[in-house]
Amino acid sequence: MSQESQLTTALAEAATTAGHAPSVHNTQPWRWRVLPDALELHTATDRQLLAGDPEGRLLAISCGAALHHARVALAAEGWRTVVRRLPDPGDPGLLARLSDLTPTEPDPDAMRLVQCMSVRHTDRRPVSDEPVPTDAIGEITRAVTAEGSRLQILDRDQVLELAAAAGHAGSVEAEDPELRAELAYWTSRADTGTGLPANVLPAEPTQTTVPSRDFGRPGSLPVGPGHDHAAVYALLHGDEDERDSWLRAGEALSAAWLTATRLGVSAVPLSAVVEVEGTRQTLRQVLAGIGFPYLVLRLGIADPAHAGPPHTPRLAGEQVVDTSAVRGGRP
Repeated sequence: MSQESQLTTALAEAATTAGHAPSVHNTQPWRWRVLPDALELHTATDRQLLAGDPEGRLLAISCGAALHHARVALAAEGWRTVVRRLPDPGDPGLLARLSDLTPTEPDPDAMRLVQCMSVRHTDRRPVSDEPVPTDAIGEITRAVTAEGSRLQILDRDQVLELAAAAGHAGSVEAEDPELRAELAYWTSRADTGTGLPANVLPAEPTQTTVPSRDFGRPGSLPVGPGHDHAAVYALLHGDEDERDSWLRAGEALSAAWLTATRLGVSAVPLSAVVEVEGTRQTLRQVLAGIGFPYLVLRLGIADPAHAGPPHTPRLAGEQVVDTSAVRGGRP
């Protein structure tokens, strides 16, 4: 196989691997285009949450997670790449281009993270009473920092502020008919390869300090008797509130989540509190007005006595990866 063929194969495989990335409501709002010497990440605006995410912040964070997955997959296969974010001001749908690829030694750390991609999932059950090791928190925090964002671990008083904000955000969203309709849409599409099936949603509200999102309908995932007393809540944030910083926040989210998975730590993103402007400003106050909140993460040790949820469905590779530019015009 020629190096050119090896490269296009690696790019296509990296794009397919990126399909494991987490996304808000499992919308998978990305499209990849494989070129002879580059890989482009585009937004799939038809899978954007128009009611819950009109500015596209969560869309960009989701796409950033997919971008990090692709970067790691290429490093694991022995490819060094240059990433250009928002490379074309005239094409706002083009979020990133990976180019200038050169062969190198496969990265063993990246190889371990690729293994975690197929294992990682969202477990919304309450966590066990086992505390998260301090070393693990430190390693997850460093993974975020390495991607250009920051992770603030919340103290007890800040967790109570978060709990009040999350409760208020839930009330605001429950009263918005457009948001309710959008949530109903994405919780009834499991057979399409996107959305949240009933078996990943709690069968009843969790009895936790920080309330979980009300998805508008009960799922079928048994909740169990746990709480979140041993959970660690952290605020993913950064200096800017622009598309580039949202994209990088998604890369940081992916790095943190894959690191947590490798360390046996359950991670759950909490986005409702940043979807509502008022509660998002509350989180800014937690940051003392310095920086902008992107997402809240709950970190904990899953309860081993109860089987976790299955993986959410995924779109087929050919639905999100366009290889026509390297396949003689065939998709």
